[in-house]
Amino acid sequence: MGPARHAAAVGALLAAVALLLSAAVPGARAQAETAEREEGFSYIPGADNGPENWGKIKPEWANCSVGRMQSPIDLSHERAKLVQSLGYLKTSYRPAQATIVNSGHDVMVSFKGDAGSLVINGTTYNLKQLHWHTPSEHTIDGRRYDLELHLVHQTSANKTAVIGILYEIGAIKDPFLLWLEPSIRSIENTKDQPKDIGVVDPNGACGIGSVYYRYMGSLTTPPCTEEVVWTVVNKISPVGKDQVKLLRDALQDGNTMNARPLQEVNNRDISIFCPKPYDYY
Repeated sequence: MGPARHAAAVGALLAAVALLLSAAVPGARAQAETAEREEGFSYIPGADNGPENWGKIKPEWANCSVGRMQSPIDLSHERAKLVQSLGYLKTSYRPAQATIVNSGHDVMVSFKGDAGSLVINGTTYNLKQLHWHTPSEHTIDGRRYDLELHLVHQTSANKTAVIGILYEIGAIKDPFLLWLEPSIRSIENTKDQPKDIGVVDPNGACGIGSVYYRYMGSLTTPPCTEEVVWTVVNKISPVGKDQVKLLRDALQDGNTMNARPLQEVNNRDISIFCPKPYDYY
């Protein structure tokens, strides 16, 4: 075979290989994307991995479909029972080293050190992380708010307690989010890449208000584990419109509205603590 014919043959072979690769790569990419969608979850109503189908994605997520104590719920004034024995919230937070991460579903601040605790009925729950949902997941008397912060606590036996704080867009910005804004911007285009942000004081995030709701529920994301002690503060905190937008813009398409739909109460008890009972009625 002469040099010219050899070069032509090699060129034809390379062209054929390139054609095969161009056909195979999109297929492989599509398969990978499909697998990722099947493994993960989204907040898109009606999607195969949307909220109504979370319980079908993995066997260990079955609670999301069949659980009878799921969260979030509507905290109805008519349903709630005044329980003075609950007492004031017993939180004891302290500054600790932390990281911030964009999971694609939410923005989360995780504490690496001892960030303090919450005590409920003599049980100590240590603060592990906090994250945000937009709009709020819980509603009060049917009203949904613009943002909800979850402070997630656990015991040494992995029992969970969450404090929920609701926000409404107004003229005043949230100071804690204001301090975190540069860190949130730095993770907008990342996913599952924790970034050290130094010492974070959770006292700035715990909200103000002594009236709160208490009920037994679940995690609001898969695996939707139940027996979670929920405390939702009744006082609504202010937040800036641009702060809510910042949290949404950081998330993946389809998850910018990352609030799980309301779940059935199923005859669960909803308690409310109010220091001055006559203010409740």
